[in-house]
Amino acid sequence: MTKPATQSSLYERVGGAPALHAAVDVFYERILADPLLADFFGAVSMPRLKAHQFAILSQALGGPREYSGASMQAAHKRLAIEQHHFKAVPEHLVETLKFLSVPDGIIVDIGAAIARLA
Repeated sequence: MTKPATQSSLYERVGGAPALHAAVDVFYERILADPLLADFFGAVSMPRLKAHQFAILSQALGGPREYSGASMQAAHKRLAIEQHHFKAVPEHLVETLKFLSVPDGIIVDIGAAIARLA
């Protein structure tokens, strides 16, 4: 009897740490260029934020890194984030993944994994 193939995590399917770091960099380039969102990041340490985002995505996609910071609600509580701001962020993530040539099926799976964090 043959052993069933193990299912790769989304983290592995997207390309692991190098691909995820590239995605986080491009994602924040897009976010900072968006006049709707840029003002939220004026006083933020981008290296720290990128490290947090990498950990969040790694954990959400089944990678080895776990996020241990504030909850999404606590981290964003003091900001005046409205629905149109909230909606723009995943759109930037999808466009980032498309830009990096991530296959559509993986993008859909990543979207589902990220949606659980909302």
